This record gives sequence, structure tokens and C-alpha cells, in this order.
Amino acid sequence: MTDSVDEQVSLKELSRKQRRVLGVLLEKAFTVPDQYPMTLKATTTGCNQKNNRDPIANYDEDDVLNTLTQLQERGLVGCLHTESGRTERYRHYMRHKTKLNEQQLAIMTELMLRGKQQLGELRTRASRMVAIDSQEDLRRELQNLMAAGLVRANGSLERRGIEVDHDLYPHSENHEPLAEYQSEEQESPVSSQGTAAAAPVRRAVVETPAGNAGHERMTALESTVRELRDELSSVRSDFLALQDRFEDLRRQLGG
Repeated sequence: MTDSVDEQVSLKELSRKQRRVLGVLLEKAFTVPDQYPMTLKATTTGCNQKNNRDPIANYDEDDVLNTLTQLQERGLVGCLHTESGRTERYRHYMRHKTKLNEQQLAIMTELMLRGKQQLGELRTRASRMVAIDSQEDLRRELQNLMAAGLVRANGSLERRGIEVDHDLYPHSENHEPLAEYQSEEQESPVSSQGTAAAAPVRRAVVETPAGNAGHERMTALESTVRELRDELSSVRSDFLALQDRFEDLRRQLGG
């Protein structure tokens, strides 16, 4: 029996195992197409690999087979039979059963495999599958995914340090919330009596005899620290992407 791939399906409320298995099928379709569709054994290995996964899993083949069956029932995965009839292979139907483009599929793949990430990390990791030429391109695709209810963020995508995550969690799953983003321009909260609440220590230091000059030096220093932190995050992401590519090539060569 052949699965129909014409109708659109919902991605909402995928379990942790469903996200991992579907993410692996998507990732391998992008990165090692000659090994795709995938056998049950290869899918299980992909779920349990140590790089580009968070959290690290230890699923057995029964776990993965049950999850593949669940995804088949939802219309997200199909099972193919080889000519010999001895080995079943599995493929995703995300290109056919959703309206997501290639960049959006790569973004969702990384979020399903690793969870919440900052934009620099996400762009580097997703770009190993599909080219995302700039942060602006990434923001545009994320905005479309957020409008579709598939991605959430802890603030405006234009701000530094913003985290994004998929929004596919079922109601029954306890998941770590995104960090609460605090704008640097955010004013101290005001109580119902009209008095300002205590300001954070970092902002309190501006009222010093040094006046505006001290405040400007502090602002410049904080800006430099943020830029260095973003650069370090980008370098780390580039290293992880190279490591992921090396592992894919090693598996492709049978190492």
C-alpha cells in the first residue's frame, strides 16, 4: 500500500522520540543522499550519534521502529521495500506534506535535533544542509515559521543573544523554557504606588561622580563583550559544523 503524499499534515505535538527520528531522516536526506532512504539500523545509529544531538539518546531498534510506525500513521514517514524484499527503508514526507521550503526544513531539522539555539549557531548548523546566506535570510525564514506556529523566540529576532526553539512540544512534555530576554533599554518596573522598583546592580552604577563619561565607557565595554561573545559563538558553531561534516563523511566512507 502506497502512502498518499498530497494532503497537508500537522507538525504540532510531536513527542521527543518522534522529533529525533524525523529530524534524523531529514538530516540524512540533506547530508548523505546516497545512503537515503534509511534502514532501521542506520536510523537508530543516527538517533544515538554523539555529535549534533541534544540530549544524547540511547534508543534501541524497537524504540525507533515503534516511533517510525507512529510517524507513518501521521503521514510524515513512508516505508519502502527493496527489490530483494529483505530490507525496509524509511523516508520522510516533509517536502510533500508540508509547505516548508528547503531553508525552513533545514532550520526545523536543527531545532528538532538540538533544541533551543541562538541565531548564529542555528545558521551555521542549518547551512551545512542548505545555504542560508545571511542572518537576514535566517530571520526571514524564522519569521515565517513563527507565523506558522512552528517556532518560538524569547524576544525580537533583531536583538543580539535571542534564542529560538521549535514549538512542537506536546502539552504533556515538560520542556525547558526559553531564557527571559531583558532589553538593555528596559526601564525599571514601577509599582502600583508609582515608585520605581529596585534597579539591577548593573544599571545602578551609572549614577557615579564620573558622570556621563563613566557611563559611556561602561556602555562601550558591554558592547565589546557582547560582540566578542557572539564571535566566539560563531567560531564554536563553525567548528561543530566541520565536526558534523567530518562524521558524515567518515560514515559515508564506511569508517
